[in-house]
Amino acid sequence: MNKSFRQVQSVLDRNRILIQQVNENQQSRMHDNMVKNVSLIQELNGNINKVVSLYSDLNSSFTNVCQQRYNNTRDK
Repeated sequence: MNKSFRQVQSVLDRNRILIQQVNENQQSRMHDNMVKNVSLIQELNGNINKVVSLYSDLNSSFTNVCQQRYNNTRDK
């Protein structure tokens, strides 16, 4: 599970950078920067989907661990 948490944190850190870049580009109001925002926002959207998937996997792993512990204590 630690690996998944590290992956989530890595994606969230990348998203923070992307959001800063989008904000800077938006404030500049330059056409080229606005065009760049399209791909930045697409990457951000993809990263959000990754985080959702990673959290879903973490939830499944956590549920499995809890179920195993419950079964182990119940069987004793």
